[in-house]
Amino acid sequence: MTEPVLLTLSGSLRKGATNRMLLKEAARLFGPCTHVEGDLNLPLYNGDDEAQEGVPASVQALADQIAAADAVVISTPEYNKGPSGALKNALDWVSRTEGNPWADKPVAVMSAAAGRAGGERAQMILRGFMVPFQPRILQGPEMHLADSSNEFDANGHLKSERYSSTLETLMKKLRSEING
Repeated sequence: MTEPVLLTLSGSLRKGATNRMLLKEAARLFGPCTHVEGDLNLPLYNGDDEAQEGVPASVQALADQIAAADAVVISTPEYNKGPSGALKNALDWVSRTEGNPWADKPVAVMSAAAGRAGGERAQMILRGFMVPFQPRILQGPEMHLADSSNEFDANGHLKSERYSSTLETLMKKLRSEING
């Protein structure tokens, strides 16, 4: 049996972002898989550009990655009480591709943020953004990593048993969605 393909999408474009770190930890706890990191550094959506030039190759590549994945994990920062513009822009662009790569796809949503709520509002709004695509979004356990810059050890693993246990449970549930 081949390993499942796990696609991770970070709402933060920074290379050293704690959302990227959280996604790497999620992939590790998910277990054996082919881990693919999607690139959300896309041009801003503009209907005029789409009409003149079509869907950019980078957007089509992302849509193809979503379609090919057995499961997807999205981690969003919280910028001004909501998800990042980069993440919303990627969702808007992918919605313009042929078909719906998200349809019935198992998806886990999480957040890492500096604040004490750990991006809870951003995650709630992101879940709403996903409704038109009709994926199978896991309802829990909710992973809101607060004070995220202080929650990883030197190896990039979560320091807190509470957070690592929550993430491990979420990844086990995501894996079972593939097999179930």
